Amino acid sequence: MVIATALYRGSHLVAGGVVVAQHQRDRLFPWLALSAAIASTALIWFMAARHRRLVPWVVGLDVLVIGCLLPFGAYAWGGARSQESVAWVMLLGGSASAMAAVAFGARLLAVAVALLVATHLAGYLMVAADAAVTGAHLNALVFSAVVSWVLTWYLCRQGEQVDSANRRALAAEAQRARFAERVAHHNALHDTVLATLTAIARGGVDANTSMMRERCAREAAYLRRLVEQADDREPASEVRAALEESVRAAEALGLRVTARYHEPPAVPGEIALAMARATTEALNNVRCHAGTGHAFLTAVGDSGRLIVTVVDRGRGFDTGSAGPEGAGGAAGPDDAGGAAGPRASGGAAGPGVSGGPEGPVGPVRQATGGIGLDRSVYARMRGVGGRAFVDSAPGEGVRVELRWPG
Repeated sequence: MVIATALYRGSHLVAGGVVVAQHQRDRLFPWLALSAAIASTALIWFMAARHRRLVPWVVGLDVLVIGCLLPFGAYAWGGARSQESVAWVMLLGGSASAMAAVAFGARLLAVAVALLVATHLAGYLMVAADAAVTGAHLNALVFSAVVSWVLTWYLCRQGEQVDSANRRALAAEAQRARFAERVAHHNALHDTVLATLTAIARGGVDANTSMMRERCAREAAYLRRLVEQADDREPASEVRAALEESVRAAEALGLRVTARYHEPPAVPGEIALAMARATTEALNNVRCHAGTGHAFLTAVGDSGRLIVTVVDRGRGFDTGSAGPEGAGGAAGPDDAGGAAGPRASGGAAGPGVSGGPEGPVGPVRQATGGIGLDRSVYARMRGVGGRAFVDSAPGEGVRVELRWPG
């Protein structure tokens, strides 16, 4: 409606310009009146563009000056003594009433239309206009406001209905997502916790074996994360869901993972996927090389930055022997790796990390910039504008930190 009323006023200004140029070009006041109408219109649309709506006080000023006072000025100083000479000034009142219908509420609109009708009736009476011309003009004045108000109401109502439909669709989609998540959790509980408890209850396995204790610990960690997610008031983020998939994949292969999520920010889907895949490789490194069956994962938000950390308390390795993209360095858009990364004094930090490895200490694993780190961690983070840091020392475990943006 803002554009429609702009076109409506523009048509009146064109008509007024033609009349002044052809019949009143020798008088000063018609040119001043036309300039005032153009200036008022420019102010209205400047403010509308700035506020994305018609500003009521600016429209009210236009109604008073252009709609109500200009006809009397044309009569007093413009030499308008006939209905033909004053008609173009009266025409501007129609677009003024239309803009008032868009900008004002019902009561203020009624006052503005009544004021326009009264002043335009007085103006036509001063020039002794025909009753038919006067009646037709007043009818157009009123119905310009009525039609604009009805169209504005209808469009606003349609917009509210569209917004309501969008809200219902989003609510239904969220409900479907929650249902799918519950089904996934039910399936996971059936295949893990319930299966373990059933086997123990039937006496088919020895609950005191180290393998069964490890399995129970993994499933207890899963239940703990499930409870924490249920208590979280915030909806599960896409990156959290992707990281959970990585954790479950690692646990399915025998690694126990303690995961904590502290308000990770919302990130695009491709970023969440890259983070999850780099995390999967870090967890695989723990499972295959660290000499421990336990890893710690944290995902936090820091001023809009997503930071994912994977820590183990395994055997660690010497970062000084790393290759060009080995551990102990950072990989990002401006850094191809190497020895620029931070070194933690005393080894890898993480939840509950206090020193030595959990398992027997074997030979120190050398960081040679292998395929896992190069392709699945460093290159993957570089590809999405992030960075990866790996910090370790012999006997001190490994700390892998993923950051986005880098």
